[in-house]
Amino acid sequence: MLSHAPGGTGGGTRTGFGVVNTAPSDGGAHQPMDPDVDIGPMDGEGADGHRQRGRRAQALIVLAIACGGVAGAVSRYAVSLAVPASTGQFPWGTFLINVTGSVALGFLLVLVIEQFPRGHLARPVLGTGFLGAYTTFSTFMVDAADLIRTHHAGVAVAYLAASVVAGIAGVWVGMTAARLLIRVERWMHGELP
Repeated sequence: MLSHAPGGTGGGTRTGFGVVNTAPSDGGAHQPMDPDVDIGPMDGEGADGHRQRGRRAQALIVLAIACGGVAGAVSRYAVSLAVPASTGQFPWGTFLINVTGSVALGFLLVLVIEQFPRGHLARPVLGTGFLGAYTTFSTFMVDAADLIRTHHAGVAVAYLAASVVAGIAGVWVGMTAARLLIRVERWMHGELP
């Protein structure tokens, strides 16, 4: 069941699209490592407490990204083994990885921003960590360069164009599917006519 997270808690103000403004009230230049994680000062907390709390929160974010990254990298490797690339052929493995990652990212961002705006570690774990390690721009470019180097420029151009178009379409599909899921869930709970 999807449930909408309640509004922001002390230390931040809702700015729209589920974003919480965590700028310190003292006018300082505090910029969180990740805007989903409010590491602003607690009421009555001094500068030392704020710094210590900020370091702990940043360490937690880094750990979350690392855990997601391990799972994403292993998943990408598994797909590359299941769909190996051959010299001069369309690199279906990398294409599949990047397109499914685009769909997943579109789906995830709608849920994180519109449905669960206070899910503090969802974006670092799943977006930055898992999907950042799962998708691969570098392999995409190396595959295209290898196709050109082995005199398969036509396949390279088709691969580049198909990857960009399918990636953009994938994000749209993911976003649309997430919004449809949210709408169905709200309808089932009587929130929509």
